[in-house]
Amino acid sequence: MPAVRVRGLTKRYPNGTLALAGIDLDVDPGECVALLGPNGAGKTSTIEVLEGHRSRDGGEVDVLGKDPATAGLAWRARLGIVLQEATDAADLSVREAVRHFALYHLDARDPDEVIALVGLEGSARQRIRALSGGQRRRLDVALGILGRPELLFLDEPTTGFDPEARRHFWDLVRGVQAEGTTILLTTHYLDEAAALADRVAVVVGGRVVETSTPSTLGGRLRLGATVHWSESGSARVERTDRPGDLVRHLLARPELLVDGELPGLEVHRPTLEDAYLALVDGVRR
Repeated sequence: MPAVRVRGLTKRYPNGTLALAGIDLDVDPGECVALLGPNGAGKTSTIEVLEGHRSRDGGEVDVLGKDPATAGLAWRARLGIVLQEATDAADLSVREAVRHFALYHLDARDPDEVIALVGLEGSARQRIRALSGGQRRRLDVALGILGRPELLFLDEPTTGFDPEARRHFWDLVRGVQAEGTTILLTTHYLDEAAALADRVAVVVGGRVVETSTPSTLGGRLRLGATVHWSESGSARVERTDRPGDLVRHLLARPELLVDGELPGLEVHRPTLEDAYLALVDGVRR
């Protein structure tokens, strides 16, 4: 059975906003799935329903074999949650906080090991109130993985991270997944989704409009490539499904070459971001 199975999930807020208009989603055990979508698309509302933090108006939801609306503490102990914004005990040190929350888990990781995993060993004695935004985010991640969760929710986990810290975090997520943990990730960073996700699900207007692998989203493999070069001092560009053939043809024309090179030659294939933006724009239109 899927670790997460959602059918027809709906949610309308008291102000009349329809946040979820029929979400369908499956996440297999051990899989990492990224929820993508513009602000207000319904990603966080979906995550909160799956975590049991928010009620739903309709639809079927099964998370680790239970309905989050009625599941108990034993079920919650199987989850790890990194919220988009978290409150914490600002007067505690990093080590004190991690050791404290470790007491709530039957099979917690070693607190010092977790602190090192998220790159906070140099700040272990520092008070939480004195941490930078990126350091506080790392602490959130530490608390999320502390209990060896079967299912880990990561809601915008690398907000505030510098590029080096983000890469370190990606290695951490891969290691957690390699241990068998299922991961549901929301992120605005398309390179993060491409690096971590087995599949991506794009949410627009409270619905999942496409689910696929990062390499095939929006027919990415069918979008072809664009070849750029200079000819007689003018910039040229051509879209083609066979860029290698076009480049070989151009290189076989000696009148185009300068010192054996084709000026301005560049080959661009559509990125995940290109495919995502085209998909979202098409749905909106």
